[in-house]
Amino acid sequence: MKRWNVIALLAVMAVVLTSACTKRFADINKNPYDFDEDELKADYRLMGEPLSQALLNLLIYNDPPTAQLQQNLNADIFSGYMMSPTPFEGNINNTNYGLLYYWNNKPWQVAYSNVMKNCDFTQMKSKDTFSDFYALAQIIKVEAMHRVSDIYGPIIYTKYGQLNSEMGIDYDSQQTAYYAFFQDLREAIDTLTQYVNNNAASRFTNFDLVYHGSYRQWVKFANTLRLRLAIRISGVDQAKAKLEGEAALQHPVGLLTEPGDNFAVNISPVTHPLNIMCYTWADLRMSAPMESFLTGYNDPRLYAYFTPSEAGANVFHGIRNGIKISAKEEYSGFSPLAKLTSNILFMTAAEAWFLKAEAALLKWKNAGEAGENYNRGISTSFKQYNLPNITAYLADNTSKPKPYKDPQNPDNNVPAGDPHLSTITIRWNEAASFAEKQERIITQKWIAMFPEGQEAWSEFRRTGYPKLFPVVINNSNGTISSEKFIRRLPMPQIEEVTNPKALERAKAMLKGPDTGGTPLWWDIR
Repeated sequence: MKRWNVIALLAVMAVVLTSACTKRFADINKNPYDFDEDELKADYRLMGEPLSQALLNLLIYNDPPTAQLQQNLNADIFSGYMMSPTPFEGNINNTNYGLLYYWNNKPWQVAYSNVMKNCDFTQMKSKDTFSDFYALAQIIKVEAMHRVSDIYGPIIYTKYGQLNSEMGIDYDSQQTAYYAFFQDLREAIDTLTQYVNNNAASRFTNFDLVYHGSYRQWVKFANTLRLRLAIRISGVDQAKAKLEGEAALQHPVGLLTEPGDNFAVNISPVTHPLNIMCYTWADLRMSAPMESFLTGYNDPRLYAYFTPSEAGANVFHGIRNGIKISAKEEYSGFSPLAKLTSNILFMTAAEAWFLKAEAALLKWKNAGEAGENYNRGISTSFKQYNLPNITAYLADNTSKPKPYKDPQNPDNNVPAGDPHLSTITIRWNEAASFAEKQERIITQKWIAMFPEGQEAWSEFRRTGYPKLFPVVINNSNGTISSEKFIRRLPMPQIEEVTNPKALERAKAMLKGPDTGGTPLWWDIR
């Protein structure tokens, strides 16, 4: 089946397969096609095309306004990657912690309507007959839903589609959800490894928008995802983290290692939604921390990530989060993003090396040496963008992030000596403390994962690195500490209508009130 035909058919399917109301989850038991089911099974479309749709909506590919609320105006901003010059809602919005509930529903709605539902349908139709499709659905579910859990905390996962006596659906605590993620990944890895060992011909090729049907590549991604989640919980649940992390590190198929392994969903011929936000709407610009780190390190990735500002050919300016913006024109001349290809990036091979570096700090088996992994992480990131001069960059032990100067308003400056300005250098130092080594790893990991703001925000919350600049204006009414930064989004208000009693029990699973200042289960820093 030709690529465009797949996209076109998926667009039709999306109308049938999506629903925003949790009380209609039971509808997935119906065949969503106007075709005979046996006919669809013959070329695997019954199982495969819902998974293509799920992949396309990890970040919704063809609806930039929704994508903007799904991730950009939360995680991409909170991660320190980007900032908007637009004073949305009278400059009281997520960028300065004036959280807007009608924005913050979107990550939940898209994940359940466009991803979880499709994966569940595939699993229902493939169970006991097409184990490869079942396993692929497990992996895609975990990739989608760990992101949702890392936004809100408790989620609906193990009880998805199961109505309780109140005609609602019960939530899992974040710990329960994470344990289920690990179980699903373990089962999927075991299943697909058998296909790899048997040199089985792929049945997923026509539907795979990432790896063109390669079971081996999906196992490598699942192993790396397992390691990511293990590192995520290493501070709060050391024994479980070590068990899952070492299983990923010791698996014979291995992890992502080279840029060609990157997990990026091909949405061609549709343009990347960030291009629309940045160039069509002018709602998106470089962040102040990105300016500080990339210019301070003389990092050649600067030109791969951003374009110069209106101030000059080699001048880059980023906007600080949470500042006073009276009119869009004040900051719209600051540095736009470099135009992105039609591939939405969710995991890089560079991240895998940085995960191994931190696993080595934790002394997990088969993790190798932290310094070697760290250097491989940087060199793999450089290779991703075809950049030279890696030797000089790795040897640099003097360059540090630059102080930030806002040419529009000196109240937003971050001068030398400010405690929020990082002083971490690049070159690995084996004699450094654990904390310094971790800061060095996470800082370079943060640079390498761009523009995937969801993962960058999660790692900042877990570790406190890289050092970011707090908001200048805090519109949270005291519910979010400027010094501690935003920790999560409140539970989606749509659930108050569709699933109210279960929602109240979910809120009780939190460590505190249902606000942006309450940390998640794994967030113990």
